[in-house]
Amino acid sequence: TSPVAWLRTRFYYLLIRLYFDQEFSVEEFTRGAKQAFSVVSKLLSQRKLDLLDELVSAEVLQVLKEKISLLPDSHRDALAADIDAIMYTTEGDVRIYYDDDGMKFVSILMRFWYLNGANLPDEVPGETKVFQIVFGDESTKEKRHLLTANYEFQREFTEGAKPDWTITRIEHPRLLE
Repeated sequence: TSPVAWLRTRFYYLLIRLYFDQEFSVEEFTRGAKQAFSVVSKLLSQRKLDLLDELVSAEVLQVLKEKISLLPDSHRDALAADIDAIMYTTEGDVRIYYDDDGMKFVSILMRFWYLNGANLPDEVPGETKVFQIVFGDESTKEKRHLLTANYEFQREFTEGAKPDWTITRIEHPRLLE
């Protein structure tokens, strides 16, 4: 993350605390985002899309239904991320905006790097190298792939709106395309 982007996100977090939610905590949000990412990615992997209704926007859910049905098993297995397998998390973009009806929204893009033991080829479509990490000695090798995912979380802060974050974008590059 560049210093300018880091400062920009911290400024937006300050605005969220000042104008929308005085209890907002970056650490708490990140913890919740990791947990949501783990749950949603596992449900995607298991094709249990009907359980995502309250977590994922209807538009994203419709796109996911189409994409998941076309995935090979190895790619579908690679979507699942155990919370303990998340190696690194960072914020991508933070936005505060109002729609034409005066509704207030905050969206935060989170990037996750996680280890997964799915049986993926060394090269996945798009000619991008998937990083592999080998655990153990030669006789008990366990190959893991370091994969990435981007999830965007959105919350409406209009007076009377439910205080829930909804996932409005899900990207698993080279897996869910």
